[in-house]
Amino acid sequence: MEALSPADIIALRQALDEARSDAAVARADAANARAINSDLEARIALQALQIAMLKRDRFGQRSERSRRLIDQMELAFEEAEATAAADEAAAAHAAAKTTTVTAFVRARPSRQPLPAHLPRERVVIPSPPCCAGCGSNRLSKLGEDVTETLEVIPRQWKVIQTVRERFACRACKRVSQPPAPFHVTPRALFGASMLAMLLFEKFGQHQPLNRQRDRYAHEGVDLSLSTLADQVGACTAALKPLHRLIEAHVLAAERLHGDDTTVPVLAKVKTDIGRIWTYVRDDRPFGGPAPPAALFHYSRDRRGEHPRDHLASYTGILQADAYAGYNELFKPGRSAGQVTRALCWAHARRKLFVLADVATQMKRKPDIAPVISPLALEAVARIDRIFDIERAICGKTAEERLAVRQELVTPIVTELEHWLRQQRATLARHNPVAVAINYMLKDWTAFTRFLADGRICLTNNAAERALRGVALGRKSWLFAGSDRGGQRAAFMYSLIVTAKLNDIDPQAWLADVLARIADLPQQRLAELLPWNWRPDTSDVPLAQAA
Repeated sequence: MEALSPADIIALRQALDEARSDAAVARADAANARAINSDLEARIALQALQIAMLKRDRFGQRSERSRRLIDQMELAFEEAEATAAADEAAAAHAAAKTTTVTAFVRARPSRQPLPAHLPRERVVIPSPPCCAGCGSNRLSKLGEDVTETLEVIPRQWKVIQTVRERFACRACKRVSQPPAPFHVTPRALFGASMLAMLLFEKFGQHQPLNRQRDRYAHEGVDLSLSTLADQVGACTAALKPLHRLIEAHVLAAERLHGDDTTVPVLAKVKTDIGRIWTYVRDDRPFGGPAPPAALFHYSRDRRGEHPRDHLASYTGILQADAYAGYNELFKPGRSAGQVTRALCWAHARRKLFVLADVATQMKRKPDIAPVISPLALEAVARIDRIFDIERAICGKTAEERLAVRQELVTPIVTELEHWLRQQRATLARHNPVAVAINYMLKDWTAFTRFLADGRICLTNNAAERALRGVALGRKSWLFAGSDRGGQRAAFMYSLIVTAKLNDIDPQAWLADVLARIADLPQQRLAELLPWNWRPDTSDVPLAQAA
């Protein structure tokens, strides 16, 4: 094969540069198209909401049912507005990589001045000591530019005025002014603490934006729903690099806990039943040094393709329930490598405990007299002996846990298997106790895998604890407004739950991250992860800045 001449190499490089430029332009055009489409959807949702509110005010009865309908439409509009803001930020990022594509900018109503009754605090950026052009110190002040940003200090509202003074050089007539500071979101409407409160209230405390808007109005600060939703979308776009680091950390785990829960999703005819999935890395039970973290995903249904996509590159131990959708991960011929399956004893115990607990049976079927199964009661007692031993070794190293299990737990499990198979042979196929016993025996190898590996836990409670907030939040927000809204919720749950797992206040952490993330170089982003985070105390406190 003939060697390429220098001219050929130059031509190939030029062709490669042109191809890269064309690809960047194509990506920017596609991002602009998505942003335009999202903006149109937000406009349509706003018009539908306004029409519904006008009809209700003029013709409708002021019933609770009509109020819930307005709430539903406000939630749909909120999700559409946040999606449009996120797509606009993505379009601006893509257009910045080209020289020919102009980023799409959404048309917004004229910005209303911030409430005049709020106290103002002036933060003056130091002026330059000398002219940047000639070095002369003969500067005279021409004026100043003031940017007002709404900020919140726990239940105390104020407007921070960031002042950039302009000076003219008397020697060379050049005008000098400090550069504008970084603001968390475009147009600098809200400060980092305000945005952190907005995000944490919505995703951490499960308070929809329309309820937050009403509460702020009672405190004398009128903000529109579209403004709040716009800021949520912009914040999720700004936090994406941090989310990617958490995702990489979770998927690098030796052992993961996996689970999912239902989440109603607004649809045209009725709500669909979507899913929130979680994968939790928590090595503390076996003394692992890696910090805990949680990764959440959203899907419209519970098909097995979703966990396969979530864990496409993962090879390790997956602790979960017996859901068949995980089965593709456990096949030996999997391209990324086989995932090791470990089942949860808490799930198995729960099926037997229901048959041995009077209160649970009365709650589920109050019209039928409860029947306590002696076999279920005996099975629960035998399983509880295993749990008692496991509690004593939680936090010890994997080697210590394995040694205790081989000495104390293995004989109990062996005896339990023999007893379960013996009792199963005496029961009819559809007997509830037989069904509960079959749940364990058909996957006995996966249930007993913890006996050969000290890293495996007896239960999948780490994932269930991570999903507890979602289950509680459903009672507050009732449903997700759209698929993009569900994905955004899963994104924020990953950040907030990870902060909680590391004993970090999510709101304080988000406020500091939003204030610093744009100023940190890419190689230092890991400093903002919850387990590495230290509050930035280098800045002058706001109370002393005026």
